Amino acid sequence: MSTNSSSTSTIHDHGAHSSHDVAPGEIAVGVVVGRTSEYFDFFVYGIASALVFPSVFFPFVPKLEATLYSFAVFALAFIARPFGTMLFLWIQRRWGRGTKLTAALFLLGTCTAGIAFLPGYATLGMTSVVLLSVLRFLQGIALGGSWDGLPSLLALNAPKKRRGWYAMLGQLGAPTGFIVAAGLFAYLYAALPIEDVLDWGWRYPFFAAFAINVVALFARLRLVVTDEYAQKMDEQELEPVRVVELLKAKGRYVAIGAFTALASYALFHLVTIFPLSWILLFSNQSIPQFLIVQIIGAFFAAGGIVASGFIADRLSRQRTLGALAVAIAAYSGFAPTLLGAGPVGQDIYIIAGFTLLGLSYGQAAGALNANFGDRYRYTGAALSNDIAWLIGAAFAPLVALGLCAKFGLAYVGAYLLSGALATLAALGVNRWLRLKREAARNAAK
Repeated sequence: MSTNSSSTSTIHDHGAHSSHDVAPGEIAVGVVVGRTSEYFDFFVYGIASALVFPSVFFPFVPKLEATLYSFAVFALAFIARPFGTMLFLWIQRRWGRGTKLTAALFLLGTCTAGIAFLPGYATLGMTSVVLLSVLRFLQGIALGGSWDGLPSLLALNAPKKRRGWYAMLGQLGAPTGFIVAAGLFAYLYAALPIEDVLDWGWRYPFFAAFAINVVALFARLRLVVTDEYAQKMDEQELEPVRVVELLKAKGRYVAIGAFTALASYALFHLVTIFPLSWILLFSNQSIPQFLIVQIIGAFFAAGGIVASGFIADRLSRQRTLGALAVAIAAYSGFAPTLLGAGPVGQDIYIIAGFTLLGLSYGQAAGALNANFGDRYRYTGAALSNDIAWLIGAAFAPLVALGLCAKFGLAYVGAYLLSGALATLAALGVNRWLRLKREAARNAAK
């Protein structure tokens, strides 16, 4: 494994003499700050892709097709994300963690600001679509590079009986980011004529996302480049390895880790981004009012995430994920009926879906990262999470809208059910491999 020799020297020269012990609470602050800024940026684009971009960038096709095109561009970031992880892990090995994080968040902020200033189809024609696609792809590259290893450091330093609690803290960034992003769009839709929203109003949340990224960059750098954190990372071998080496040694666990999160990640976009497109195209509900319902749902999700910490510390994270996958499978049977039952049913769909999302998402990330061991944990955690987002969430709005428009809402439930079954299968395979390892160890004694 190649490392930055100068940064390694700094770790040993300065960190070894430091008496400051990094507490889990300090690490948790860095995790929450980083994830909240990323999710706010994430949801600003996601909401705009459902409500704004079909009209601004794809006015040359009917509204349904325009939204499908917009969701296809939305997915580009998830396709790019694993490549971004690999690129920036190489940068970290060569120039250090601080350089990697600065470059990634600078790229993310630049792309976000670029989208805010991007003229629409009426001005640039297809060039605007190409530029939007390029900026979205680069956003994915930057998001892959923004992995700082703090969630893994937090997991390794959390008290053994409170790992579920500390694991859920970073996940609170998702509902927090959604609440702020949805609140901004709800205000714009309530305060401005729709013509102004589509002309210039939608750009303001992207400016806010750029500003938050700048603040988050300095907040995270103050943590991850200090001698104490560098020493802690070094002690627990939280350094990047080459992806080829990871896949040769732990490839099966990358796949298992990705599929374990599918139930939660599939539900993620089916209660946040997809319903906005459904309401806009096939319902008479007010967009600001529906966004308010989603914001209320996000508060339920936050409560569910907190509750997941208590539950996981009593049942184990794997059992919690399994139980919630069963609950999501049951919800998938009722979801189509609720979504097609008018405003009341749609609101129940949102509240129930967000609550389940919080309970499952609170433990979805990194539940099986112990499979990687110390050496491969840093890279394995990043790559398995990227792949989980790609196969579980990237195309969820596109597939759900396309299925329900062509075949009916029942197929949305079937799509969600497939994610729940994938999670249960991955957990089952992981348990089988664990028992097999234990049997081999016992036989060797």
